[in-house]
Amino acid sequence: MNEKEFKCALESYRKRVDEFLVHYLDSLKAVPKALKDSMEYSLMAGGKRIRPILCMVCYELFTDSVKEILPFACALELIHTYSLIHDDLPAMDDDDFRRGKPTNHKVFGDGIAILAGDALLTDSIRLMLSCNLNNQLISKAMKEIIDAVGPQGMVGGQVLDLELTGKNDCTLDELKHMHLLKTGRFIESACVCGAILANSPDSQISRIREYGKMIGLAFQIADDILDIEGDEKIMGKPAYSDIKKGKCTYPFLLGIEESKRLGWECVKEAISAISVFKTPQAEFLKSVATYIMTRTK
Repeated sequence: MNEKEFKCALESYRKRVDEFLVHYLDSLKAVPKALKDSMEYSLMAGGKRIRPILCMVCYELFTDSVKEILPFACALELIHTYSLIHDDLPAMDDDDFRRGKPTNHKVFGDGIAILAGDALLTDSIRLMLSCNLNNQLISKAMKEIIDAVGPQGMVGGQVLDLELTGKNDCTLDELKHMHLLKTGRFIESACVCGAILANSPDSQISRIREYGKMIGLAFQIADDILDIEGDEKIMGKPAYSDIKKGKCTYPFLLGIEESKRLGWECVKEAISAISVFKTPQAEFLKSVATYIMTRTK
């Protein structure tokens, strides 16, 4: 898949996610206006939609359609958005900008921002349960997501991030473990859930899991590199923000070039994990792995 074909496919998937999210927001008739406005502000702020797209494509890798999985896939974007709203709060990273716009709590206040995050997280469950697929598969996929974003996954990783901030003797093993929980597990589970909901064999799910794990790690490495080398106008946030906060990052420990080498090694392993698949969806997933290390925001 060449770059033009990949970008066209990526935009097509992203558009389907955005259209579903608009429909979802329109369905929230009984929600207080301030809360709905806050939810919509962050949910429709122009994200890459990587997690729902990965879920959709990994489902489509084993099936003929993605229509039936859209509620489940888009629920992942609700979870991701909740995590960003809470991550930006003064008690956490205390960020003023996200995607070039003031962060949610800067616009709506801390209280509404917290509740918007809570609302998105809990409503994601409703969306997943509304998926018109086999109930046992939905239950299995939901367990995968809960493990990935709860105390043994993303939330636990965020705690480790807080503990490692300002720690000058952070080790590479500590950093990898923190990011595998905070960032990697959710991206991994987005891929795995697509395969689970398609009722694919365990041997194939294992390949998808390895792919997701590797691109999840590459995603975080790329983020750390962009914190230093990225264009502030494109990223929508100040450069060196993580370094200034005393966060432990890959460039801080390894330097830029070694961080890039490690990131590309993860990409190589991700592509190798799905090399047995010979479909357009597999080619798209390989392009996603490369895109993660070459993106500018």
